[in-house]
Amino acid sequence: MRSRLESLPALPSRDQDSHKGSFGTVLLIGGSRGMAGSIALSGIAALRTGCGLAFLACPNSSQGIIASFEPSYLTIGLAEDEEGRISYDAQSRIREQMNSAHAIAIGPGLGSSRDTELLLLDLYATTEKPLVIDADGLNALSRLPDGLPKSNGPRILTPHPGEMSRLVKTDTKSVQQNREEIAAEFAEKHHCVVVLKGHQTVVTDGQTVFVNMTGNSGLATGGTGDVLTGVITSLIAQGMTPFDAARVGVNLHGTAAEIIAEKLGEDGLIASDLPHAVAEAIRRYRLH
Repeated sequence: MRSRLESLPALPSRDQDSHKGSFGTVLLIGGSRGMAGSIALSGIAALRTGCGLAFLACPNSSQGIIASFEPSYLTIGLAEDEEGRISYDAQSRIREQMNSAHAIAIGPGLGSSRDTELLLLDLYATTEKPLVIDADGLNALSRLPDGLPKSNGPRILTPHPGEMSRLVKTDTKSVQQNREEIAAEFAEKHHCVVVLKGHQTVVTDGQTVFVNMTGNSGLATGGTGDVLTGVITSLIAQGMTPFDAARVGVNLHGTAAEIIAEKLGEDGLIASDLPHAVAEAIRRYRLH
C-alpha cells in the first residue's frame, strides 16, 4: 500500500558565514549544435536555486554560445562528433569533473546518437552520485532493448507523458489515464525517483507519492523542463534527498510560473522567465 504525502520539507539552511563551497557543486551534461539554450537554462536555474557552483559540460563547438548566456556558471568543452553532439571520447573528462560534483544531471539539449546513448548508459550504471536524467537522456534509456540497467547510486528521472510512454512501452493516453500508478510502479521496479511532469506533476519513489498542486498552463512551452532539471539537481547538491528535492523542486517550479502569470499572464510565459521567479518562489517558501 503506497502512502501519499501532502506536506513539504524545509529548505536547507544557509549560514551567514558560508562560502560557495558550502552549498554544493552541480555538474550538468548536455547541449549540442542548435540546442545550446537547453543546458544554459538548466545552469541558470541551478544557480538561482542556490547551489554554490554550476559546471556545464558541453560540446566544444557550443561552449562559447553556452558561456555567453550567463557569466556565473562555468563551462567545460568536450570532444564531439561531426554533428556537434558530445562524443563518447569525452567520458574521461566528464568523470574527472564528476569527482568534485555533489549532484549531476544529463539530458538537456544532449541530442541523440550512439555515443550519447553509450555515455548515458555508462553513467547511469556506474556513478555513485545522484544523477538526474531528462530529455534526450530519457529517450536513450527508452531505447535499451533490455530495459534500464541496475544503477550504482540514486537516480531521478523527469519524463513528460510522451517520454514516460516510451519508457514503459505504452501510449501517452494510457499514461495520462493512470499517472500515479504507472509512475509508482516504474519507480519501484527500477529503484529510482520518477517525476512525471504535466498538470499536477507526480513525484514518487515507488513507496510514497506526492502530487504537486502549483503551476499553470504557461509551463506548456519549450525549455521549462530544462529549468526544472536545474532546480532539482541544485537542491540535491545542497543536501536534500532526491525524493525531497524532486517534490520541493516541482513545487518551486510551479510557484515560479504563478509568479510570472501575476505580471505577464500565462500565455506569454517563456522558459527564460522562470529562473528569476524560482528565486522569488524560494523566498516565499522560506517565509512559510
